[in-house]
Amino acid sequence: MPAMQRKRVPRRRVGKESTEDLRQEFLAAVSKLWPVAGGSLSLRKSSCVRERCTACESGAGHPRYGLWGRSGRERFSLYIAEEMVPELEQALVNGQALQQLVREMGVRYTQARRSERSEEQSKRQSSSRRKKS
Repeated sequence: MPAMQRKRVPRRRVGKESTEDLRQEFLAAVSKLWPVAGGSLSLRKSSCVRERCTACESGAGHPRYGLWGRSGRERFSLYIAEEMVPELEQALVNGQALQQLVREMGVRYTQARRSERSEEQSKRQSSSRRKKS
């Protein structure tokens, strides 16, 4: 199996960031994170119902991949064909990168909004002072 590639999310912190700059950066980063999936992939080896199955008798069993996860409160499991495994592994890595991106952008968005809010308050206070003069 080829190694999974972890996609890097660009980080830019030069000067003040506007919420619109962050929005554009987020959308650009998300567009590179496809395919995306959540959950976990596992290889299961199970026995079959056939008598005298050589794979079962040897202990090798029958390998099957499964994607396991949650959708809301419901658990799910899906059979995954072996040839789809590399693509799905990359989708899971991208899903983790997307979750990390959302966490980072949440902090940066909050900081940008706080900065914008304090600038707005400063402008209002300075304009009200001029009116009184």
